[in-house]
Amino acid sequence: MATIPPADGDEPVMPAATPKAPSPLSYPDFRYFWLARFTAVMATIAMVVVIGVQLYDTARTDYGMSVHEASFQLGLLGLFQFVPLAVLTPVAGWAADRFERRSVAIFSNLVDLGIAATLGWFTWTDGLTLPLLFGLAALHGVARVFSGPAMSAIAPNIVPPAVLPRAIAMSSIAWQSASVIGPAAGGLIFAAHPASVYVFAVLLLAISAFTISRVRPVLPPPAEVRRHPLREMADGLQFTWRERFLLGTITLDLFAVILSGATALFPVFARDIFHTGPDAVGFMRAAVALGSVAVGVGLAIRPIERNVGVKMLWAVAAFGAGTVAFGLSTNLLLSLALLVVMGAADMFSVFVRGTLIQLNTPDHMRGRVSAVSGLAISASNELGEMRAGSMAAAFGPVFAVVFGGAAAIGVTALWAWIFPELRRARTFEPQFKQGSD
Repeated sequence: MATIPPADGDEPVMPAATPKAPSPLSYPDFRYFWLARFTAVMATIAMVVVIGVQLYDTARTDYGMSVHEASFQLGLLGLFQFVPLAVLTPVAGWAADRFERRSVAIFSNLVDLGIAATLGWFTWTDGLTLPLLFGLAALHGVARVFSGPAMSAIAPNIVPPAVLPRAIAMSSIAWQSASVIGPAAGGLIFAAHPASVYVFAVLLLAISAFTISRVRPVLPPPAEVRRHPLREMADGLQFTWRERFLLGTITLDLFAVILSGATALFPVFARDIFHTGPDAVGFMRAAVALGSVAVGVGLAIRPIERNVGVKMLWAVAAFGAGTVAFGLSTNLLLSLALLVVMGAADMFSVFVRGTLIQLNTPDHMRGRVSAVSGLAISASNELGEMRAGSMAAAFGPVFAVVFGGAAAIGVTALWAWIFPELRRARTFEPQFKQGSD
């Protein structure tokens, strides 16, 4: 902050205030990026909701499975989506750092577009089977693993560093607002005409591919020395493992969500606990995202600046507590309100984690570190679904959700002790020295 020198005979004046960073939306490239993210997420989330409903209904109706057996199939669905993520994450992160990032994102959108078209055809012809749904879910996982690191690495290249925290919040708003509209729209369209939801997804993915192509080229950052691809893939893992603060931040979310994940069981709660239709699954997904959007808008307007680590820990604990309450609730309206609270808590922790990762990672490694973070997020979601489905098959859906929420609270307390760096993080300033390659 610069001090304005006084004129002769004048009293010294206060230092000039630092100008407020402009809105990320004032940059055309970010506007295209925001719309591409919004439409792609709306399409994919709508597809995920409908695939879960179709798989559960197919297992119950066409295969004659019980509630417990069909719940286990939902857990397997999460596993089928996770395996390609686990295998291909190092490749996806390396690709985001080695190739033009827009092209990687467009490629993943087009793969998802093909999946949506295939699902639409088999839904229209009443040809869905469990093997087909599992196979297309796995292919969807392939598309997601390449999309995440590329899109995450684009944002820091199209806005100045001072604007990045607000840009991350705005990007999260795109994701979360699409997560509100996507499931609700998907559930309603599916209830009215099942195949039409996939036509809806195809159109949105085409718009996303077009708008991301309008962003200026985001070339891979230069490197003084190009290593073997396998070595460059390993660099991202080593960088994350070396930095305890980064490791603690990523693994906190990983284990908390693995234990407290309940979204895979939404079709079970909708059909066999709340006794409603597929539209309720969409509303439950939308309720989570509604809380996220509310917090995301607040953070975009007024980002937090102090005691970020402690606030992140409390947010994860609140998410676990909300999960416990949701599992015990038998009233749909109360459950929707609890899901809004859970979404708000999750968005808060996502904002803190995402900002810390982006601001503390060198640009030439952003793709690989984003891939590691994305793997943790995806692992927490998909393995969390597997955990919930398996536990629901053994002990029932209510126990699976309540146990998971309580365990997430325990993990938060444990991580606060194992990684004191999380408690000590006061601001978003780098918590470690960015090392060399």
